[in-house]
Amino acid sequence: MSHAQRTRRRRRSSGGGSSKAFLAFMVLGIVVVIAGLGGVGYVVHIAASAPPLSSLKARAIAENSRVYAADGTSLGFIQNDELHLPLKRSDIPQVVRDATIAIEDERYYKHNGVDYEGVVRAAVTNLQSDKTQGGSTITMQLVRSLYISNEQTYTRKIREAKLAEELEDEHDKEWILEKYLDSIPYGTVGGQSAIGIKAAAKIYFSKELEEINLREAALLAGIPQATDTYSPVRNRAAAKTRRNEVLAKMAELGMVSKEQADAAAGKGLGVNTSQYFTRRREHYFFDYVKDQLFREYGAQTVRTGGLKVYTTIDLKKQEEARATIERHLAGVGPSSAIVTIDPRTGYIEAMASSGDYGESNFNLAAQGHRRPGSTFKVMALMAALRMGVDPDSTSYTSRSPTVLDDPAYGHIDIKTYSGTGGGTMSLRRGTLQSDNSVYIQLALDLGPDEVAQTAKDMGIKSTLKGYPAETLGGLENGVSPLEMATAYASVANGGLRVRPTAITKIRFPDGHVEKGDSLPPRFRVKRTRIFSDGVAAKATEILKQNMTGGTGGRAYAYMSQCPAAGKTGTVDDNTDAWFVGYTPRMSTSVWVGYPENELVPMSYQFFGGPVDGGTFPAQIWGDYMNRVKGSYCGDFPPPKEPFVSSPFFGRYANSGGKHLEGGDTGETTETTTDPATDTTAEPEPTTGETEPEPQDNGGFDPGAYEAPPQAPPETEAPAANPDPGQGGGVVAPPG
Repeated sequence: MSHAQRTRRRRRSSGGGSSKAFLAFMVLGIVVVIAGLGGVGYVVHIAASAPPLSSLKARAIAENSRVYAADGTSLGFIQNDELHLPLKRSDIPQVVRDATIAIEDERYYKHNGVDYEGVVRAAVTNLQSDKTQGGSTITMQLVRSLYISNEQTYTRKIREAKLAEELEDEHDKEWILEKYLDSIPYGTVGGQSAIGIKAAAKIYFSKELEEINLREAALLAGIPQATDTYSPVRNRAAAKTRRNEVLAKMAELGMVSKEQADAAAGKGLGVNTSQYFTRRREHYFFDYVKDQLFREYGAQTVRTGGLKVYTTIDLKKQEEARATIERHLAGVGPSSAIVTIDPRTGYIEAMASSGDYGESNFNLAAQGHRRPGSTFKVMALMAALRMGVDPDSTSYTSRSPTVLDDPAYGHIDIKTYSGTGGGTMSLRRGTLQSDNSVYIQLALDLGPDEVAQTAKDMGIKSTLKGYPAETLGGLENGVSPLEMATAYASVANGGLRVRPTAITKIRFPDGHVEKGDSLPPRFRVKRTRIFSDGVAAKATEILKQNMTGGTGGRAYAYMSQCPAAGKTGTVDDNTDAWFVGYTPRMSTSVWVGYPENELVPMSYQFFGGPVDGGTFPAQIWGDYMNRVKGSYCGDFPPPKEPFVSSPFFGRYANSGGKHLEGGDTGETTETTTDPATDTTAEPEPTTGETEPEPQDNGGFDPGAYEAPPQAPPETEAPAANPDPGQGGGVVAPPG
């Protein structure tokens, strides 16, 4: 082979290799292009599959509900796992804007929702170092927070980017920044997550957002990237490092000087955690309101619905109630509870007790059920009066013991507290002396079930079984101070049962307000006539006398200048003592006893003597009512329908004869709402008689309910309408 032939062969051989390499390169290039086009097609396909922003509903941000007193003072927030305060654009100081943009999206004002330059820069940084950067803009993070789940996938990122551009087309940068700062999480404190920077400022620094300074703004701005890692509560060192990164970035971008950044970085975190969201006033009443709201709207709606709930509670009355209890019972031992209701509306104005909420969240005023003693005799008195029984011409013989073999209730054997009978006395006199012998006979003449029905009509919700002993306060499950204040309010206002009401107005986040007749039925003022005003006036006449010449002397000592009516009550062995009474504008019940044990007697706590209804309870009632009455001291209005009696024929009344029939039933009803639309309308009270079944002694324990240890009047009962300023009987000293 010649030299030329060999040269041509080498060239062919060499050229073939180059051609193959070139061909391979070309094939690879085509594959890359196809892959690239495929990738672009994939991105375009995913983006196209994303629903339009207009079709998506933004995720609701939990709003904390808040409760207010009658004067607008905040009582506190209803607790939720997420804590949030609504943010307005004007709330955001410039230093907060700068710190957030510097660390989260430095090109925020230069892109249209997606920062492609930032994506490339983040990718390069991730390849060159251990630090991981994300390419998400503030707008993309807002889209993720409001519209898309946090699942980490390329599909989510693509859709996020597409929706971010749409969001920027619809809203300006300031709107987006405001929503971002309002909706992202800023870490967890005490098991509750701060949502939005306004809540975070309160939680971490006890400040309003407008008061935040440079180092605090930098700390807050650094938290959202990793809320656990950069928590200033859980990991102070990492939080400080992150804060200083934010400060350095702000200096790099010219938002602050290097000297300002260095000075802030040299300081501590300045964390001053707040109890702003957990601090509450009037805990027991607050819980009562919360329970009412839960029943109406459900717990989740109340916790996250952003309700502003305005209530009836009068903080001055609350403070006076606790202070009065303290003045009279400090260091003595027993506890006390006070409830005040406006008899005109049913508004609960005071619900206070001597209990320590930190030790027990049991609400003595609303949840405590104790036997009411002789305060329950008023229910029998009202049953008699509305049947037309004349309290002056109807009389009984008081004996001790009183031994009866009743055809319906079997053998009954009771005694008075003194152990001696009072002889023949009118029903009025029997009320002023709180005579058990008189009232057990009255109950049997009326029918114990009739007394129970009257009590229910007056607002008693606790279990009543229609036993004779209930007239003397012998209830199996007792009653609460709230129930007793409600029941007596029906006498104070002229015969209208009122529904206890704690809520007057609810404002929702969308701006609409429920108040008056627009409130749910359970929160509306509701009044139902159960007695004629003449019947109520006759009872008030007697109970006013009880203040001046009966067992309520110590209450009258404080309230001698203002018309008031009331009744004492004491349970066997002095385990519970009560005073329940009213003025034209307030119905108040006072209970005294040991809440943790219903069997602890108060045998010596009243200056060495026993505690009964005429001692501490009467003193507390009179002292408190005198302080909260204000400038009003008017009398009860005269009735429009005078009391009219009808013949009374009772088995045990001195007039003798057949069982009681007829009388005032008081069955008309007045409400502030339309009964046709009020689905919670209560049934009309029934006063018709039913013949009780024989049941031994009706559940009456003859040793359990003797007359309370309250001294009878030392003089004859005063005239029917005594002048409060002129006395009318011996008044017990306030001590």
